[in-house]
Amino acid sequence: MEENFQSAYQEEENRLNETVSEIDNQLQKLRGIDVYTGHDFTEQILEAGREEKRQNLNKSLQEPYFGRLDFQSTKDQDRKPLYIGKIGVDREVITNQPLVIDWRAPVASLFYSFTGGDEAATYDAPEGLIEGLVYLKRNVVIRKQILERVADTFNRESEQPAVSDEFLVYRLGENKDNRLRDIVSTIQAEQDKIIRAAKNTALIIQGVAGSGKTTVALHRLAFLLYQYKDQVSAEKMIIFAPNHMFLDYISDVLPELGVGDIQQSTFADWAMDVLELDLPLVDQSETLDYWFERSGGTREINDEVSGRFKGSLVLQEMIKGWITALESSSVPDMDFIPWEGSVLPQTQILYWYNEEYKPYPLAKRKERVMARIHRWVEMELKKSPSEAVFKDRKKKAAQREKSYATKWPKYEPLTLYKQMFRAMKMPTGSPEDLLQGIPVHVLKSTQKDLKQNLIREEDLPALLYIHCLLNEMKSEQRFDHIVIDEAQDFSPFQVAVLDLFVRGHSFTILGDLSQGIHAYRGVQHWDEMSSLFEPEHTAYFALTRSYRSTMEIIEFANGILEKGVGSDLMAVPVFRSGDAVRLIQYGKDDRLDNLRDALSRLSSKEYRTVAILTRTLREAKTLYEQMIGEVEDLHLIDGGKQAYEGGLSILPVYLSKGLEFDAVIVADADLEHYGPQAWDAKLMYVGCTRALHELWVLHGEDVPDYLGNSQPEIMVYGWPEI
Repeated sequence: MEENFQSAYQEEENRLNETVSEIDNQLQKLRGIDVYTGHDFTEQILEAGREEKRQNLNKSLQEPYFGRLDFQSTKDQDRKPLYIGKIGVDREVITNQPLVIDWRAPVASLFYSFTGGDEAATYDAPEGLIEGLVYLKRNVVIRKQILERVADTFNRESEQPAVSDEFLVYRLGENKDNRLRDIVSTIQAEQDKIIRAAKNTALIIQGVAGSGKTTVALHRLAFLLYQYKDQVSAEKMIIFAPNHMFLDYISDVLPELGVGDIQQSTFADWAMDVLELDLPLVDQSETLDYWFERSGGTREINDEVSGRFKGSLVLQEMIKGWITALESSSVPDMDFIPWEGSVLPQTQILYWYNEEYKPYPLAKRKERVMARIHRWVEMELKKSPSEAVFKDRKKKAAQREKSYATKWPKYEPLTLYKQMFRAMKMPTGSPEDLLQGIPVHVLKSTQKDLKQNLIREEDLPALLYIHCLLNEMKSEQRFDHIVIDEAQDFSPFQVAVLDLFVRGHSFTILGDLSQGIHAYRGVQHWDEMSSLFEPEHTAYFALTRSYRSTMEIIEFANGILEKGVGSDLMAVPVFRSGDAVRLIQYGKDDRLDNLRDALSRLSSKEYRTVAILTRTLREAKTLYEQMIGEVEDLHLIDGGKQAYEGGLSILPVYLSKGLEFDAVIVADADLEHYGPQAWDAKLMYVGCTRALHELWVLHGEDVPDYLGNSQPEIMVYGWPEI
């Protein structure tokens, strides 16, 4: 066996040297060509192609590929060794077998979908289904042109058993830095199905904590740009993430995959840009404070809390009905008289409005009707008997046109939204009965805000929908594909509005209902999302394998879900064992010392990132102030930061979602801080599943049942000995 390994290593080292040499030769030749800076269009196109190739070759030079697949199709005489990398590289003398195959190419799908066995393997190609035999599947690790590792996960001609998870476990065991990384070398079969799914489909992905759903979605964008390069563009794709720090955290993945220019935003930032509102949003910290800064547990939630109602399709239907009713009563109930003796009958104006310009949205229709009235006035002015009469009539007509325009409803989203919530006088003929379904407390609180020109994030879906009903969609506002991360915290109304901005219902909607800690605005079941689309336009995938945490951490977290939430969305761990989860009671009056000591012990290990998760932001700030003078590289994450800095962090548990740390200390995991409700259990689940390698749970006297009864065999009581 050792001899076979040495032979394989030598073979791959020789192949690596040949590959690096050829890539370097091609790169040097391209760099030897002067960069064209002239104005000839054809030469500019050629130079753009050369520059793209220079960049791709430069990226490939250090780590040209990560895998090898020996495949023989039924149409071929010989098997072919296919080397698969992040970026495809042709040989200098073009042949039918590239030097490196792009991971997104059809044949490369075999590297991910084939998991062993004697049966034939197949993949979809432009010319149809290709069938054949896989003889070898090999993972390699190359760093800075040095071959570090060779691992065969399948060898048809070897008597040794397959070790399909060995390489994956090796990569998962690496410590975490302050950025999310690509997984192109370790994409699993169930992830690959999602990545390569058809474009014009709303994919809904339920992924347990650590299932790689965010990374899968980013790899899907890279695949769509490769597979549909003539139909989609990076500039027409957008990723919606929960906050700016999360956007920073995922910012390196797409460049690592050779993909740039994809828009990345929060829903609020994008919505405010579309609406062109000058008003600032109310700071989201006020909402977070209301829902999360309460000691002893969370508040009760129902469908009439403000965020749930304003994110509901009930409100969308109310708005649609209200705008439709306004449409029928928009034209002022009067003739237009530009001057005495000249009359434009209301019947004519109604004809223009209801017939000629009916296809236009309301704001554009009003604009067209007013322009038509102005042209009619200009024609009538030509009939003036003298220059003096002409000037007098023109002056009167201008004043009366202006006055007439004010009698129409003001077709601006914010104005109509204020009128709808009675923060402004409603237009004549407004159907007030349609708005009776607004809960009284929502009506009063929103009315109070709007009278003070205060806009909250929960108001944005309604404002965007009104905007869409009033205005024509600009071509630059339409997307080819939309990714929604942490989608369990999105409302159905948000997704319904976004569907108006994307071609072909092309979505990747991903989240985890077990991490639905923002239930006051998000969804409780995925059918709240899938019901927005026709069955043929949607697909559901469940990612149940968790690649983030050790078996011990995942089993502990599963116990929280089972006991505290009653969920069946359990994670299946990859076989990667580590230290037992430590459930530790504070010594008497020693809370601060215990937390300080826990952080010291964990940070003394070879971990790059360690976090203390408190129940509230207030407690995080206090703890940070108590520790900052004696702990180096300590960061407070309070929701205001744009970037995740790594190192040692203190943050409230509700701001940790989406982040990962090598080791996590959950502070104050007791009934004084976490109640018995399912929402509290979800908060605890989120905190525990942030840990990759080690989890310590510190608490006061009494813990919730979902901790006390959760997999007792993996708990360590009392202060641990090193």
